[in-house]
Amino acid sequence: MLPNSAIMPRLNINPTRIELKKCKARLKSAQSGHKLLKDKADEMVRQFLLLVDEARDLRKNTQDKLADSLKNFALARAVAGGKAVENALTTGSFAPLSIDLGVKTIMGADVPTLRVRASDTPTSIPYSLPTAPPELDNAILKFYEILNPLLKLAEIEKSCALLAIEIQKTRRRVNALEHIMIPDLLATVAYIQMRLDENERGALVRLMKVKSNIESKTD
Repeated sequence: MLPNSAIMPRLNINPTRIELKKCKARLKSAQSGHKLLKDKADEMVRQFLLLVDEARDLRKNTQDKLADSLKNFALARAVAGGKAVENALTTGSFAPLSIDLGVKTIMGADVPTLRVRASDTPTSIPYSLPTAPPELDNAILKFYEILNPLLKLAEIEKSCALLAIEIQKTRRRVNALEHIMIPDLLATVAYIQMRLDENERGALVRLMKVKSNIESKTD
């Protein structure tokens, strides 16, 4: 009866010493690759969790600042009226903003970087109407403050999404090596080794029979 390793799923190859050597080399490479990929997946998960924590803190901070800005907009409308706020915003010379888009790599995954171009970063009030209430000034200045944090938040959340996809791909590779390729190679190595041992025993038995026949004839 064949041992369990002989009836496990294995590669369909000839049980020769050359194939045994090749299978052992493939098995060693697969085991080494499995360890490297598993370490990579673990590190990617660690980086992902760090980004999630950073996104959580940044989201809370930007939400608080955005709420303050919207509150000042509401106060400006209440104090000066909606028409005055609308006039200030429509007649103001708001400069166009340019976004610098880049790419960086986190554990082999390409993720975006977003920044307002330094030369375009707004710092002053874009209008000079004496009828504009100070609450509107505060609202616009607070909104300027959260431009880069908002872009950073978008960058981190997109990075999390891309990193999650890469983690899934890496884990699929790890699982394929761990549950399919390595067991198949182990079963194949065991099967070839068993067949080679059987062949050696068979050859030894035949030699012993030949020797016995020769000795009996000489007697």
